[in-house]
Amino acid sequence: MSVAVCPGCVAGGPVAEQAQAVQAPSHVLVLPNIHCAVCMRTVEDTLGGLPGINGARVNLTRKRVFISAEPGADPTPWMDALSRAGIEAYEAGEETARVGEDYLTELGVAGFAMMNVMLLSVAVWSGAEGATREMLHWISAAIALPAVAFTAQPFFKNAFSALRVGRLNMDVPISLAILLACAMSLFEVINGGQHAWFDAALSLTFFLLAGRVLDQRLRRAARSAADNLAALEPSRVQVLRDGVRTNTAIAEVGVGDMLWIAAGGRVPVDAVLLEKSALVDRSAISGESDPIQTSADATLIAGDILLDGPHHLRATRVGEDTTLRRIAQMVATAESARGTFRTLADRAAEFYTPAVHIISAAAFVGWWLATQDVRTALNVAIATLIITCPCALGLAVPSVAVAATGRLFREGLLVKSDTALERMALIDTVVFDKTGTLTERRLAVPKDMSQHHKRVLRALADTSNHPLSKGLSKTLANVAPASLFDLHEEAGVGVSGEMRDGTSVSLGRGEGGDTVLRVGDVEHVLDSVETMLPGARETVALLQKANIPVHMLTGDGAENARNIAGALGIENVSFGLSPQEKVGAVADLQAGGRSVLMVGDGLNDTPALAAADASIAPSSALDVSRNAADVNFVSGDLSKLVVALGLAKTARRRILENFALSVGYNAIAIPIALAGLATPLAAAIAMSASSITVVLNAQRGMRG
Repeated sequence: MSVAVCPGCVAGGPVAEQAQAVQAPSHVLVLPNIHCAVCMRTVEDTLGGLPGINGARVNLTRKRVFISAEPGADPTPWMDALSRAGIEAYEAGEETARVGEDYLTELGVAGFAMMNVMLLSVAVWSGAEGATREMLHWISAAIALPAVAFTAQPFFKNAFSALRVGRLNMDVPISLAILLACAMSLFEVINGGQHAWFDAALSLTFFLLAGRVLDQRLRRAARSAADNLAALEPSRVQVLRDGVRTNTAIAEVGVGDMLWIAAGGRVPVDAVLLEKSALVDRSAISGESDPIQTSADATLIAGDILLDGPHHLRATRVGEDTTLRRIAQMVATAESARGTFRTLADRAAEFYTPAVHIISAAAFVGWWLATQDVRTALNVAIATLIITCPCALGLAVPSVAVAATGRLFREGLLVKSDTALERMALIDTVVFDKTGTLTERRLAVPKDMSQHHKRVLRALADTSNHPLSKGLSKTLANVAPASLFDLHEEAGVGVSGEMRDGTSVSLGRGEGGDTVLRVGDVEHVLDSVETMLPGARETVALLQKANIPVHMLTGDGAENARNIAGALGIENVSFGLSPQEKVGAVADLQAGGRSVLMVGDGLNDTPALAAADASIAPSSALDVSRNAADVNFVSGDLSKLVVALGLAKTARRRILENFALSVGYNAIAIPIALAGLATPLAAAIAMSASSITVVLNAQRGMRG
C-alpha cells in the first residue's frame, strides 16, 4: 500500500496557508452569444492582446470569461474590444439572464410553418401545374418568409456579428443558405418558376434550432459551485465595540475586530478563539463529521460551526483573505480550466465552416463560367449550401447527449454539464473521498440497551436533522418511536423532552464529547463507528477489474484511512489532506498523463471536484459540491458510477459514428449538388434524412 502523508495538516492552519497561494481571476465577463471553439479562441486572443491583462480563459458551459488583471481595473475597454471583435460582453450580473435563451418559441414556430409548407409542397411535387402551382407557391411564401424572419434571428444575429468584424463562424453558412433559399424561391415564384425552396429553408431552420435547444437544455443544468459558496458565509455578524454588540455587515468587519458568535452560529471570517475551549464542527471544510474540541487561541476558519457557546473571537483574516473565499477562488479557477475543454463538435466546426463556403463559391464560379447563366450558377451554389448545411453536424452531439443523459437519469444519475460525457469517456483513473462517499459515520446502539430505551432513542433521533441523528433513525428503522412531549433541540447541545410519566430524556453531548442518551438517571454512551456505504466494495472491485486505478484522498487520520482502504482493497491512499492538497494530488495524476474522475461530497472536496477531468457527487453531498460536480447520484447507489463510465464511452462512440454519417452524407450529397442535380425535393429529402439518421443512431444502446 502506497501512502502519502500531510505532516502539517492539523486543525485549520494548513488549509488557510495553502489556499492563500491560489490565484483567482480578478474579473468575470458574461458572453451570452458564444457557442463554439471559434468564439472561445476569438475572445481569448482579443483579450490576451490588451494591455493590463495577464490572462483570459473562457468557460463555454457557463458562457463567461475569467480575466486575470489588476483588481479594480475598469473592464469597459475590454468589453469594447470584444464588441469590435463581434463578441457581446457584459460584466457578471448585468445580463446573465440572456445566457438562458432556449429558442423554444422559435422552434415551435419553425416546426409549425415547416409542416404547413411541406404539405403545400407535396401538392406541387405531385404534379400541380399553372395557376394552381403558382397559388401554392405564393401561399408557401406567405407562411415561410415571416416565419424565417422570426425563427432564424439567432443565426442571423451571430452571423452579422461575425461578418461585421471580418470573421466566420458556423452561423454564417447557415444564414447564407436560409437567406439565399428564401430569396431565390421568391425570385422563382415572381417569375413563374417551377421550383421553390421555402420548405428547405424552414427545414434547415427547424433542425438547427432543435440542436440549439438541446444544447441549451444541457447548459442550463450546469451551475457554478463557486457561486454557491457564498451561501456558507453569513451576511452579518455581531461585533463588540466598547462592550456593545452591533449587528454589522461582513464586508465591514476588519482584522482585529471582536466578534460574538452564538451557539450553532457559523464563523464568518478566519479568527482566533478567546475563551478557554469550544466545540467546533469543521465538517464543511475537512469532510469529517466528528466535532473538534479546541482550546484558547485556537485558529477558527470561516465556515466552522460553533456547537456550543456563545463565544468571543478576534478576526484575523477578512474579505477575500478568508479560507472560505480562497476555496471559492480555487473552485472558480478549476472550473475555468475545465470549461476550456473543446468538444468534438467544436473541432469539426473549425474545418467545416470554411469548407462549406469554399465549395459553394467554387460551384457558383464553375457553373457561371460553364453556362454564362448567373441564375443557374446561383441555384447550384444555393443547393450546395443547403445540402451541405450542418444540420447533422449540429445534431450529432446534442442528440447523443440527450439520449445518454436520459438513460443515466433512469439509472439514478443526473448529468449537469454539456461536456461531461465526452470527458468521462476518456477517464482512466478514479479518485474517491472517504467519508460520505465510500463510508458513513453512524452512532452504534449499545447491545445491552432495553427495547423501551431504544424506542426513546428512536423518537429523539427522529426529532433532529443532524446527520448522526438521521443515521440513528436508519439504524432503528424497525423500532417504533416512543411518545414524547415538549421536544426541543438546542444547537450544540442536543435534543431533549419528557415521557408521559414526566421522566426527562435527552440525546446529546456528554462531558467527554461522547454522544449520550439519558433516560431519567440512566445513561447510555453511543460510540461513533464508520461503516461502508452500500455498493462501495462492489464499485471499487468493478473499477479494478476494468483496469482503472483507484485512489482515496481523505482529510482523516492515517490509521482510519489505512483501515478503510485495506477493507476496500484500495492500495493508493493519501490522508490528512487539506482542500488544496487534494487539488494537488489530482493535478499530480493529471501531470502524469492520467484522466481523473473525482468522487466527493464535502466542501473540502469541491476544489478537487472542479479541478478533475470529470466529477461525481452523491445525493447527500453539500449543495456546493453537487454544483461543482458534472454528475450527481440521484439514487445514492455508488455502483452506478461504473454504469456512467460505460455509457459515456458508448456516447462517445455514437458521436464519432454520427460524424462519420455526416461525412458520408456529404461525400454523396456534395457531388450531386455540384452536378446541378439537386432539385428542391432532393435537397429537402437529403437534408432531413441526414438529420433523422443522426438522431436515430444516437438512440442505439441508450434504451436500457
